[in-house]
Order: sequence, then C-alpha cells, then structure tokens
Amino acid sequence: MSRVVRRIVAPRLSVTAGAGAGVLGSLAPGLLPRTASAQAIVTSVLVILGLGVAGVVRIGVRRFGIDTARWGRWRSPALGVVVLAVAAAVARAEHWQNRLRGVMGVAAIGPGYWGLWLAESVVIVGVMVGLWAGLRWVVRRLGRVRSLAGAGALALLTQFMMVPTIVEWRKSAYAAANAAVDPAVVQPDSPARSGSPVSAASWPSLGAQGRRFVAGSPERAVRVYVGISSAGGVDDRVALAIRELERTGAFQRGHLVVTVPTGSGWIDGDAARGLDERFGGDVALVGVQYSNAPSWATFLFGRAAAEESARKLFDAVEERISRLAQPPKLYVYGQSLGAVGGSAIFGSDAEQDDRTCAALWAGPPANAAHRAGGTILANASDPVVHFSPALLWRAPDLTGTRPDAPVPPWIPVLSFLQTSADLLAALDAPPRHGHRYGTDQGTALGSC
Repeated sequence: MSRVVRRIVAPRLSVTAGAGAGVLGSLAPGLLPRTASAQAIVTSVLVILGLGVAGVVRIGVRRFGIDTARWGRWRSPALGVVVLAVAAAVARAEHWQNRLRGVMGVAAIGPGYWGLWLAESVVIVGVMVGLWAGLRWVVRRLGRVRSLAGAGALALLTQFMMVPTIVEWRKSAYAAANAAVDPAVVQPDSPARSGSPVSAASWPSLGAQGRRFVAGSPERAVRVYVGISSAGGVDDRVALAIRELERTGAFQRGHLVVTVPTGSGWIDGDAARGLDERFGGDVALVGVQYSNAPSWATFLFGRAAAEESARKLFDAVEERISRLAQPPKLYVYGQSLGAVGGSAIFGSDAEQDDRTCAALWAGPPANAAHRAGGTILANASDPVVHFSPALLWRAPDLTGTRPDAPVPPWIPVLSFLQTSADLLAALDAPPRHGHRYGTDQGTALGSC
C-alpha cells in the first residue's frame, strides 16, 4: 500500500519535470486576457508536450545504460519544488492577467478562475493520457509489425480519404457561411451602393461580408463591392467593379479608396466609417472578394489570391482615373490579410509610388506586409502583429505599434507558443486592443 501511495504522491522525476515544465510554460505572460477554459487548454497541450519530451529523454537514458534507481530519493523533493514553482507562477500569471484586464477594461480574475483552470486541465490531461495508454495497449496486443502496418494503412486512409473529405467539408461550410443571409442586414436602396436594385452586382451575390459592407452607415460615401459569386474569375470581378464605379459616380468623388478585404471578404465597418469621416463623405470605397475562407486559412494557402486581386483591382482603377481630366485622389487601405494583399500593389519598394496619395495598413501580420510608405496602425497587444516563426528565436519588431497594453518580455520558444494561443482570441479582445481596430483606421489615413 505504501508503494502505491508513494507513486501517487511522488511520480517519476521525468514525469514531474515534464508536467512541471509544461505548466510553468503555459503560465508565461501572454498578450491578451484569457478565459479559464482557454488557459486550461494551453496548459494541457504544453503538459502533454512536456510529458512526451520527458518520455523520449527517459528512453534515451535507458539506452545509454544509465542507472536511475538512485535518483528515486529525489522524487518527493522534486515534486515539492515543482509545486512551489507552480504556485509562484500562478501568482505571477494572475498579476499579469489583471494588469492586462485593468488596461483593457475587463473584470479581474481570482481564486475561482484558478479552480476552474485546474479542474479542466486535470480532466483534459487525464483524457489524453488515457488515450495514449489505450494506444500503447493496442500496440502491445497487435505486436510491432501489425501495429506499423495498421499505422501505415491509417496514414494512407487519412491522406487519400479523410483529408480530402475534411477539406471539401470545410469548403462547403465556408461557402454556406458566405451565402447565409442575415435578416438584420437590409438591402440598400441608394444607387451609390452595390447590391441595390439598380446594381449589376446582385444583392445575393455579394456574400455575407459584402452585404454588411454596402449596407453600412453613414450613407454619404459610395460603396462598391463585388463578391466571389458576382462574376466568374478575378478579371471578371475587377471589370464588374469598374463598371460599378462608373455607375455609382465614384469617379466624380474627390477621393477613391481601394479597400482590400480580409480572407473571408470582410471589410471593417469601423474603417469604412472612419474613411467617410476622414473625407466628409466625399469618397468612394471599392473592394473585391477573393476568398470566402477565414483569413488564417487564406494566409497559409491562398495568399497569392489576395495579392493578385489587390494588384489587378488597383491597376484597373488607376488606369481608369488616369484618363480623367479631374481624377479623384487615390488611396489604399487593408487590414490583416488585406494589408498583405494591399502592400503587394507596391512590391517590396521602401516607399509607395506616386500613383497614390497614401496607404494605411491596420494590424499587418509580422514580416508579411511591405510597409511601402504606408501608415501602420498596429496594437502592441495584437498577436497577429507579433506572430512569425522567427518569434521562436528572436524578439518581435514592434516598431510603429501603438502601446495599448503591457507587452510581455520575449522568451525563446515560449513567446511563440503563447502568441499562437492568443491568435485564437485576437478578435475577441476589447475595442482598440488585440486585433480590433476602430474608426481611426480611416481618420489616420495620410494626405497627398
């Protein structure tokens, strides 16, 4: 009985070290406030990784014939040290979280938060360890050869059946979300808007995000939008956008802004209102949808589509206004993936060319958007601005960011993991924090 109790109270040194390292790493400072459940998921993932690394190290130690029996007397002291370290880390994490929450206007956390975090972490880790134990049992029952054969068959099944099925399922889900009609979004009557009864871009074809954009207030500005379903390919969509600009009288406005959407086709309504305010309503906004997938998926697998669409739309608009006696002043705006696509208009040049008055990039992904002389609007707490594989080995370049909240110290590897976790809730942050920007996206746009 005493041996069972000792194993429960004092696990192997490798288990204590791996689990402890995972918990401590998960409690390192992040960029944004987290719910207890989100923190529990981060902790569980890092604990499982820590246990995995510890297992590999243990196997390596055995292969080298190192006698670890004499280390057993250190189990209890090691566990005590880890428990004290975790308690100190929890206190530090609570202090950091409450600093962030105080600046961002979010309620502070207390003991209840940590109780829920601990309970959920234990459950998640327990389930994952149970699954691993079950897998090991299956391998022992089948033997190494049959297990490898089964793993190979499962890999082939995943590659040729499950992955294509999942991809097609997600494509269908994205298309359905894009086609979904929100009854609260009312079709505009103004001929200065795409999707109106006189528009060549029909209301259903604009997609969910396009309909929100053209229906937005105030109604002074021209808003032209062409959805994926509005025309066949990118060239046809751009041509339709030019016809819509002609029809709405956009070329007679004093200012014209090429707005590059995010991956799902979203154009921030706050940015549109800010641009209206910036130019007193004497402005036309034009955007062309190039994808209906979330920005992260488009950023990874379809960034070229964003860049191609932005370049072709800008070139067509610029060519058209170059033939006018009194052309509108031309600007470019893009947020997040839209900043990546928009900056591609200018290539990698240090300065934007003389075809535009100004450009503004809001929340551009780290190292993915050429600044091209544009105004950068980036929150220091925005994980999109921080995130890059280089974050593994060097601190992020936060030049030009807005100091909206305390920025955690950079820690190799851990900062990358913490920022990756914060990406999932970047749009859930309070206004003007994280990946949420306001009307200053428009009002901060520069002049000729």
